[in-house]
Amino acid sequence: MSALEPREAGTGTGTDSNTGTGTGVEAAIPVPPVESGGVLGRTYRALSVGIVSVVFLIAFEATAVGTAMPVAARELHGIPLYAFAFSAYFTTSLFAMVLSGQWADRRGPLGPLATGISAFGVGLLLSGTAGSMWMFIAGRAVQGLGGGLVIVALYVVISRAYPEHLRPSIMAAFAASWVIPSVVGPLAAGSVTEHLGWRWVFIGIPVLVVFPLALALPAIRRRASGPADPAAPVEPYDRRRILLALGISLGAGLLQYAGQERNWFALLPAVVGFGLLVPAVRGLLPPGTGRAARGLPSVVLLRGVAAGSFIAAESFVPLMLVTQRGLSPTMAGLSLAAGGATWALGSYVQSRPRLEPYRERLMVGGMVLVAAAIAAAPSVLIDWVPVWTVAVAWAFGCFGMGMVIASTSVLLLKLSAPEEAGANSAALQISDGLSNVLLLAAGGAAFAALGGGAVGAVHEAAEAGASGAHPGAFAAVFLPMAGVALVGAWVAARVRTKP
Repeated sequence: MSALEPREAGTGTGTDSNTGTGTGVEAAIPVPPVESGGVLGRTYRALSVGIVSVVFLIAFEATAVGTAMPVAARELHGIPLYAFAFSAYFTTSLFAMVLSGQWADRRGPLGPLATGISAFGVGLLLSGTAGSMWMFIAGRAVQGLGGGLVIVALYVVISRAYPEHLRPSIMAAFAASWVIPSVVGPLAAGSVTEHLGWRWVFIGIPVLVVFPLALALPAIRRRASGPADPAAPVEPYDRRRILLALGISLGAGLLQYAGQERNWFALLPAVVGFGLLVPAVRGLLPPGTGRAARGLPSVVLLRGVAAGSFIAAESFVPLMLVTQRGLSPTMAGLSLAAGGATWALGSYVQSRPRLEPYRERLMVGGMVLVAAAIAAAPSVLIDWVPVWTVAVAWAFGCFGMGMVIASTSVLLLKLSAPEEAGANSAALQISDGLSNVLLLAAGGAAFAALGGGAVGAVHEAAEAGASGAHPGAFAAVFLPMAGVALVGAWVAARVRTKP
């Protein structure tokens, strides 16, 4: 699964005088009227079905592409760059989030949403027709631009169109929309990869763009289009924030490159990347995020720690199962399929009103489950450990993530004044995306340093009857990420404003 919840979404970009994380929501978002019927009642049915369809598309892409990725990387001779294929998406999405927030606040979410879905499809086509691994990565970067535009625009829609008491339910619906893609996506992508080739997985998905566009855009135009305050003058774009967003994307990209090269010449891009990244992070995240200050800063930090550790580990699961245990792409992808249902179950659990007083405890428990699942995954590198161990472990980990990710969004909106919702939601998504980039880069560097680049060759040799493996390269990804997830359990205990 992917980092989105879609599995989640973020929102705008405005100036927040209290947190310093302004991202473009200068006007207070109007409070929707409280109406009965729930998210599928007559008032919200068309809008809910439309935006959940968008999330469904993103979910199907994530599960299908994740299944085809090991084969694509091996055929393009790009397994040493395997982590880049995932992190390139998150790198460009960081910039797109800030741009989308300002665009949505000034003109409404309709424009960035339509543009984002279109860019998403173009990126898939670029990757599907790529002749080299770097071209493939470029396509993933274009996808990231589209994904960043979409995720922020969706949160702007939610904050404008839904009353507070319905927001946990629409978050749960987002998670539920991953269930079918989690089962069908790997099966379909695996079958296509094995019989037609991996390229058709990427080229075929853009066809699915038409339905969400046709369903979602008219409903959004009716309920959440235009600026937040039509009577207010249109503010100019905040160039400083856009430059900070560009700095965070460039800085993260340079750090990824430096980690992948692993030579003395890589020190220069590493230093430049760090120099760009630090001031950008300080300007885009709430003060106190780095030290896990209680309340909102810890909520933002927890989102990044949870998403980054989980996604960095999950990205290597199909590659490990294909190259080390000889599974087909279909079976490797299906090993994660149960996670879609358990993620939705975890998100449903956090949405129950009677569990609201225990939300922080649920989040701590969720992070412990995530850490345990990540730590258990590399046990299949031992030949006598059943392969289905990964499927069971990942089901429990996804249950924990369902509780944690949805809860961070609910808590963020609860702790934010209406005029701060856009700024703080964008900070949440930036924490999510940046952590994905940095932890994927760290995991990819450790993987390559311990022989991961030879995994593809080892797999081909094994098919020819030879032996050999690089289990240490995979363990170097999973075990540190389990440690990061445990840190997340500590951060989750600090989301209360008072101890």
